[in-house]
Amino acid sequence: MSSGRFAPSPSGDLHVGNLRTALLAWLCARRSGREFLLRVEDLDRVREGSEQRQLDDLSAIGLDWDGPVVRQSERARHYDAALASLAGRGLVFECFCTRREVLDAPSAPHAPPGSYPGTCRDLSTAQREERRLERPAALRLRAGAGTFTVEDELHGTYEGVVDDFVLRRGDGAVAYNLAVVVDDAQQGIDQVVRGDDLLSSAPRQAYLASLLGSTPPTYVHVPLALNADGRRLAKRDGAVTRSDLEDRGVDVLALVAASLGLQGSSPGELLDGFEITRIPRTPWTFVAPS
Repeated sequence: MSSGRFAPSPSGDLHVGNLRTALLAWLCARRSGREFLLRVEDLDRVREGSEQRQLDDLSAIGLDWDGPVVRQSERARHYDAALASLAGRGLVFECFCTRREVLDAPSAPHAPPGSYPGTCRDLSTAQREERRLERPAALRLRAGAGTFTVEDELHGTYEGVVDDFVLRRGDGAVAYNLAVVVDDAQQGIDQVVRGDDLLSSAPRQAYLASLLGSTPPTYVHVPLALNADGRRLAKRDGAVTRSDLEDRGVDVLALVAASLGLQGSSPGELLDGFEITRIPRTPWTFVAPS
């Protein structure tokens, strides 16, 4: 069964922009006959109680999901197996660079700032042993392509840079780019709906999926919610969470639906007028009520 998904990080409460993306992911999945799955991406920052509040918020606006909630923190063996597979094919190398060293190093021509310049790609055995005494190594993908192309329902054909990106950090934590690819493949997710700030990550992830023998998903990168100053909406912008807005008498589902040009009292009713091609292409400017 093909599936779509929503995958929040439990680092705090969802704001109305997050809920808008969740609704779009649900609508895209249900409209295309897919299952809708929920995954908690809890490998990094976790704030106590935020996962349950996020689930409650999704339920409160009428979203449902198929099967149990999947948590990345419970899937370490799958990430380890993927790493071992790549390493066995010579596609992983140790990197001892700090983030600052990568940012300060000159990038290859036409590569975006911060792209990995290959500093540790071809270290000798002796050099690696010496560097291990200084700091623990991260593991990077030995990429064999400089770019990769993905298909996006809103952005069309998109070609982006693929560098030797991190698969496992120096502190032992699995990197997002590896975890999300492994999870999507194993969960049968072939439609990924998320904010368009992640569009540039899609070619890396699709390339890695192809290396692991998976078919990259179809992407739908949707515009973000912005504040009155044109910056990405954040909790510091005032009443932006469901509970804050409902305390002020705001119907959050109706608010989000109106931003998409839809009407209905439930997500199911919104399906009748929903088409992926009609998703607004410009950001939604949200001004929190005082």
